[in-house]
Amino acid sequence: MGQRKIIHVDMDAFYASVEQRDNPVLRGRPVVVGHDGPRGVVATASYEARPYGIHSAMAVATAKRRCASLIVVEPRFEAYKAVSESIRNIFLDYTPIIEPLSLDEAFLDVSHHPSATIVAREIKRRIAEVTGLTASAGVSVNKMLAKIASDYRKPDGLTVITPSDIDNFVAALPVEKFFGIGEVTAGRMHRIGIFTGADLRSYSEAQLVSHFGKAGRDYYLYARGIDNRPVVTERTRKSVGAETTFIEDTDNRRILAMELNGVRRDVMRRMERSQFRGRTVVLKLKYDDFRQITRSRTLPHPVEDDDRLREISESLLAETDFDGHKVRLIGLTVANPQVKNHGDGPVQLEFDFGEY
Repeated sequence: MGQRKIIHVDMDAFYASVEQRDNPVLRGRPVVVGHDGPRGVVATASYEARPYGIHSAMAVATAKRRCASLIVVEPRFEAYKAVSESIRNIFLDYTPIIEPLSLDEAFLDVSHHPSATIVAREIKRRIAEVTGLTASAGVSVNKMLAKIASDYRKPDGLTVITPSDIDNFVAALPVEKFFGIGEVTAGRMHRIGIFTGADLRSYSEAQLVSHFGKAGRDYYLYARGIDNRPVVTERTRKSVGAETTFIEDTDNRRILAMELNGVRRDVMRRMERSQFRGRTVVLKLKYDDFRQITRSRTLPHPVEDDDRLREISESLLAETDFDGHKVRLIGLTVANPQVKNHGDGPVQLEFDFGEY
């Protein structure tokens, strides 16, 4: 069996980027997302704020002292969750083997694809197209290397570490960049002469365990580019959805019905791919004033086929009064799951790498 193909996708300055996307006044300016109070903490800093030494987990008060023109924005977690759901739906078009780490990053096992690099590039393109945001991606044979790679050329980066690259890449890597080695542990390593992967590799497993306890076993493997952790899929998916934003706002119901037809097909395809079934169908509309509404119907039995989904979604649209507004976005979601979509445990596939 060959090595796996793992992609790590990480959104760039996610919360701050959503705020800058949604509010043109914030674009190009130093922004942090967090509560502007005495105990407020920076959740995300925009790339314009980072040259001032501002970073996540920093006190907002400290960030404001470092940058007099800093703009502090209260978090809008519902907005971030909505974007995250759109991104997860993109992932599902390529693999059901997804391990989300947070709203803005995830591992994907794409071992069954001929080229992981092509998949990563396509995912980045579609994220930009659907959300207006950029993501960085790393591609390699395991989770540790894929995560390191995704951080390598931020923002909007794509880094591939092939099997033939691993030894040289890991040898030159500062120990601070390794998974699980934080500032304190890195300082302890520096004190005994370990600064790079090559230095770490020169220590035996017994020596590393002696210095760092059982974590030393992991460090011994990481120094050799080895990480056997599987990509652990979500146990229960809560919904499957899709949406589209129009080039021009419209209140033409014939056009809206056509667009809904395309969105419905995307939802049905994703339901089949993820083996998802749900009883609640939700229609989402965003108007020309950016107000968003939803209309839903819960059924006694799960939606099983496209005909049933079409019947319900067209009925919801027909029953919705636009109240004099035009529509700029239409979306459809099936929720209220009845079965687990990925089985009862982690799934791991292994294939020959073939082309990256």
